[in-house]
Amino acid sequence: MVKQEIAVASFSKVYDLDQVETALNELSEGASDALRSTYEKMLKVGNLRFCVKPNRMPSIDDLIGALPNFTEPLDDIRKQVALCLETDDRLELMPILLLGDPGIGKTHFAKQLARMLGTSYHYVAMSSLTAGWILSGASSQWKNAKPGKVFDALVHGSYANPVIAVDEIDKATGDSQYDPLGALYALLEHDTAQTFIDEFAEIPINAGHVIWIATANDERAIPEPILNRMNVYEIPPPDHAGSRRIAQSIYDEIRSAHGWGQRFPAEMGEEALDALAQASPREMRRAILNGFGSARIAGRDHISADDIRLDYNSRRKPIGF
Repeated sequence: MVKQEIAVASFSKVYDLDQVETALNELSEGASDALRSTYEKMLKVGNLRFCVKPNRMPSIDDLIGALPNFTEPLDDIRKQVALCLETDDRLELMPILLLGDPGIGKTHFAKQLARMLGTSYHYVAMSSLTAGWILSGASSQWKNAKPGKVFDALVHGSYANPVIAVDEIDKATGDSQYDPLGALYALLEHDTAQTFIDEFAEIPINAGHVIWIATANDERAIPEPILNRMNVYEIPPPDHAGSRRIAQSIYDEIRSAHGWGQRFPAEMGEEALDALAQASPREMRRAILNGFGSARIAGRDHISADDIRLDYNSRRKPIGF
């Protein structure tokens, strides 16, 4: 299991309190109640958030062992961590784009990276038709409008440098008048990200410390200016031994997240790991979780190969008349 490191934390201002107070005082009587509440909460919780970094070189080798097909991006992250150790400098990571087949473990990597660095993790699915609004918020003049994910992570969260995973940016869709990737042009540039304006709150927030992990299956669908703002890595499928290590890592994560997990041993059996090695990480997670349940129904405290089912999708039948 990849351990969460003890992090060194400094504080970073994510917005200006005077600007919030001015915006609150200038609201008209007919202004959105949600916007008024947002400003009031921003003043109440204050503008300081933790900006964390590992206090020593983290166990990157452990993460490489658990996710062996992500060696290249992890080696580059190791270099950036080494630069900020033993100084007051903050960790600076270029936005990362992970290219690879669906279900290969790209979002799992982002979640484990956040855990390793000691910060929070947030997920945005760009395949959603409203993905652009999810990132940058929608104007308070619209009914049911609310802030975007970036605002939410920084203002309502505890960290100035969370990991935000932007999944499937090659599948972002929009109409002819709206680019769902538009917010990323500013967010992926450090200078402009420091004064990012959410369309709901209309208050500049400092998103310059956010750690961006984007994923895609096909880079040809991604605009060149977006690609130029990121370090791009092609993630290969893991080999048999690598797949077994990934399965063990996912098993560890599920087991440690639940009280019932303590009934089960720390290591999966060899036959169960071999049965999982042919699956993608996404399929592994589903099969392992169901495997835990199957084992308990059978009165066992270990997952056997017979508990592993990888045929859930193939058994689905279309609904029709």
